[in-house]
Amino acid sequence: MRILYGVVGEGMGHAIRSRVILDDLTKRHDVQVVVSGRAHDYLQKRAGEHLSVKKIWGLTIVAEDNEVSNFRTVLENLKGAVTGGWPKNVKTYFDIAKDFRPDVVISDFESWSYLFAKNHGIPCISIDNMQIINRCTHAPEITRGHEADFQIAKGIVKAKVPGSYHYLVSTFFYPEIRKKRTTLHPPILRPEILAAQEGEGDHLLVYQTYTSNTELPALLQKTGRECRIYGLRRDLKAEVREGNLRYMPFSEDGFIDDLRTAHGVVASGGFTLMGEAVYLRRPQLSVPVQGQFEQVLNARYLDKLGFGRMGDEMSSDLLGAFLERVKDYKENLVRYTQDGNTDLLAKLEDVLGRAQRREEPEAE
Repeated sequence: MRILYGVVGEGMGHAIRSRVILDDLTKRHDVQVVVSGRAHDYLQKRAGEHLSVKKIWGLTIVAEDNEVSNFRTVLENLKGAVTGGWPKNVKTYFDIAKDFRPDVVISDFESWSYLFAKNHGIPCISIDNMQIINRCTHAPEITRGHEADFQIAKGIVKAKVPGSYHYLVSTFFYPEIRKKRTTLHPPILRPEILAAQEGEGDHLLVYQTYTSNTELPALLQKTGRECRIYGLRRDLKAEVREGNLRYMPFSEDGFIDDLRTAHGVVASGGFTLMGEAVYLRRPQLSVPVQGQFEQVLNARYLDKLGFGRMGDEMSSDLLGAFLERVKDYKENLVRYTQDGNTDLLAKLEDVLGRAQRREEPEAE
């Protein structure tokens, strides 16, 4: 089967998840990947001889002080589009239509591949964690205080890949499904996480995507606890120590080792790290990026399940309250289990077969 696989480039979580799925798909199928942003370099580096990865232009998000800047986001995307983004996408579109001719499209929240499927009458299968916003029912306490953001996010997610053949949603929480052709599955985890063994350390693992969050280091320093900080200083070539703060250069192996042994995790509300922390039973303090409702949703379910703590704004009081309850969170996390990646990958193969045969979508 020939599969066109689209990966959105905003946020590395989509690429990390897709890498695992692609490793499985390429054992049996011919796959062409289209991907934008930093995710392209990640997937290109890991692509084997049987996988082609093409770079396309995609939208990006700009944040300042842990809050999305709508004005700068619009300007950055307009600049990218008019300086080569759209022409490059058009060329790639015709190249794939002529040379690859896919049977099925898989989209990880990526619009270009979805539009290709619709324009050519090809089934599109959605795999991501975002569709849970629109395709499930959420209790009032999950959306309270963010009702407007919820409706906006719901509309955006709904419009991203509407009318897909099936929606496979990756999640560690399980609200009631409200739409057909939707199934919920445990998070897709990279093999390094599946192989990692839980350990007990005294440090906090801190992951901060946006480097403009300038107040965080001072708050972490006040805890007196060793903090291993990733992302806040992206260009580091070696570790930098400032008292109890250790600024770490990027290292996948080092990050996973620090995660599996962490006393707790301090991060935003991104799904990938949260899913990995839950699997490794590491409590997380989650402070979602303002303006990103998906992160609020993840964090509130994390809090509701007793797997960690959510806060609207980082503070010494919030950090202290989280650290006081780490033992309770760990006891709650003991009940979480999943069978690796088997659940979603098995369902995907079944859906792919039915889509290729042009069978009617399942009604569940």
